[in-house]
Amino acid sequence: MTSHRHDDHDHHLGLEHDLAVIARQLREQRLRERRQMLGWLMSGGAAAALVACGGGGDTSSSTSSSSSSSSSSSSSSSSSSSSSASTASCVADPAETNGPYPADGSNTVNGSVSNILTQSGVVRSDIRSSFGTSTTTAPGVPLVLTINLVNVNNSCAVLSDYAIYIWHCNRSGEYSLYSSDIQDENYLRGVQVTDSNGQVTFTTLFPGCYSGRYPHIHVEVYTSLSAATSYANAVLTSQMAMPSAICTTVYDDATGYSGSVSNFAAVTTSTDNVFASSTAAQIAAQTPSLSGTVANGYTGTITIGLDV
Repeated sequence: MTSHRHDDHDHHLGLEHDLAVIARQLREQRLRERRQMLGWLMSGGAAAALVACGGGGDTSSSTSSSSSSSSSSSSSSSSSSSSSASTASCVADPAETNGPYPADGSNTVNGSVSNILTQSGVVRSDIRSSFGTSTTTAPGVPLVLTINLVNVNNSCAVLSDYAIYIWHCNRSGEYSLYSSDIQDENYLRGVQVTDSNGQVTFTTLFPGCYSGRYPHIHVEVYTSLSAATSYANAVLTSQMAMPSAICTTVYDDATGYSGSVSNFAAVTTSTDNVFASSTAAQIAAQTPSLSGTVANGYTGTITIGLDV
């Protein structure tokens, strides 16, 4: 009864009193909620919630991913730099004489212009045999040579659809179409067009060494096959210098090359009347990289740098 009377008494205190009581109760409720929240936080509930929602874990993962990405970018940059340095090391091949036996329309034989470039059949990869009226195959140590054509003015970018004409002497040091005993032959001469990688591959034989010249292969480059009809259209005329150590091996050990031994002993690239004017860097660029044996033949590559 006392309690009832107390309630009745409070009820009759008016609206202002009721509002104050409600406000006090709300404050107490908020205080209890804050205490509960604090306890919950201290118990690790917040950490668990963050992990469950991907909060802190994503930040760590993102940081790790960012670091990994940065490392990857650094690695990629390093790789790109290395690749750039590698491809940018090409050297412009020097212009050299086409010599007395080019058959490119620049001179005559027995009063007639000698130009194999206009003959059907000159575009071929295997140049060891004659074509046309003769099919004679020149004997000698096989050589498979891949030529890479690049633009030295554009980070050594490959040059596609260019025509490359090569020619050289046989193992006895004679040139087809010119030397008296093989004027009716046209072997060891041929043209090819560079593919999408700027490459052509010729199958030929290791050239001999004749008196007064270092062993070499002639090359002319044209902007297209249609332009490869006359020496006047060539954008580069140059020569390749054969590797000295392999020359010694071939001339000493291979059948039919004995006449080259004394000729080669009397000349170097430094004393040769063509290569002597080239720098060391140019000679290195003009020398193909070859591997193989006399018995099995040689394969190799060379990069020709064109100043486009």
